Amino acid sequence: MLLLVAVLMLASCQGETQVAEENEAMAIEKAPFGTTPDGEQVDIYTLKNANGLKARIMTYGAIVVSLEVPDKDGNFGDVVLGYDDLDSYIENVNNPYFGAIVGRYGNRIAGGKFTLDGQQYQLATNDGANHLHGGDKGYDKVVWTAEPLELEGATALRLSYTSPDGEEGYPGTLGIEVTYALTDDNELRVSYEAVTDAPTVVNLTHHSYFNLTCCAADILGHELMLNADRYTPVDDTLIPTGEILEVAGTPMDFTTAKPIGLEIDQVPGGYDHNWVLVREADGLSLAARVVEPGSGRVMEIYTTEPGIQFYSGNFLNGDNIGKGGISYGKHFGFCLETQHYPDSPNKPDFPSTVLRPGETYTHETVHKFSVKSE
Repeated sequence: MLLLVAVLMLASCQGETQVAEENEAMAIEKAPFGTTPDGEQVDIYTLKNANGLKARIMTYGAIVVSLEVPDKDGNFGDVVLGYDDLDSYIENVNNPYFGAIVGRYGNRIAGGKFTLDGQQYQLATNDGANHLHGGDKGYDKVVWTAEPLELEGATALRLSYTSPDGEEGYPGTLGIEVTYALTDDNELRVSYEAVTDAPTVVNLTHHSYFNLTCCAADILGHELMLNADRYTPVDDTLIPTGEILEVAGTPMDFTTAKPIGLEIDQVPGGYDHNWVLVREADGLSLAARVVEPGSGRVMEIYTTEPGIQFYSGNFLNGDNIGKGGISYGKHFGFCLETQHYPDSPNKPDFPSTVLRPGETYTHETVHKFSVKSE
């Protein structure tokens, strides 16, 4: 459980060491991964499940560095984009947010401004005139405190961070916990909790780029289904117009699975939009299914969130040299970010992202892996 005291004080590095020592016998391996320019140590944890799936997660940015899952022949491969070393994550000026937890507000806020309880707040404008993924130094660029966990049927890693009042312009001190759990049902479950000591806005999400071919090809042949019959159209700076439109009869219609590349040329710039999920009840609900025909890998996404941002890797340009020296070109990875809608603080008709003292922000998303049956 997230302790309210985390809102008022930073986690103890000594406490982290003690927890790690107490859990040495668990199915989690810990290793150093380098230090930041400020001298902070960064560690990487390897989680394994009973079926051989493996996730490597580092404390810098709470980043999923690799995720190994089997294909139809039982061969394991890494299905997320990223780098081999810490310096590449830190020094890349065209930061694609590979594998990170982003916030305090994932996605965009128009003009970097919003008004809450009659007071206007100015945030960093790090995406043209707009605010993106928490600003100049969002949660993807801080070192989190890690605590290995052992859950029934899963190995897990809890990461915590205390975001101080005024960080990147946001009001309120926010205490955050994100738990990654690799289950024996071949799921990567991502659970979020946050509390605040003053009214604020919160929209946390996970930003892995997936490629179920393990980067043997681009992602345009992946077959995508989105459980969404509406989407939020955007202006030329990718800010929602405030409309919610039907997908039927448009290239935005993924209600029936189709290759990502089938109609992408009809979408200026490629896909980078929020879809409004079909939900029949609270709790986890199917949001997306992706099939890669060659490998047979299947990824299903379930979430408690109202929306999902599908991004087709439009801004990857080959300058990002990733793991194993692979050049990540355009459309070499896709993101499916479960979230509230972009620019919700400025769109009163969108579901609210306001969090107040005494409330707890919660969000859960599940990535379930399998193979396509013949």
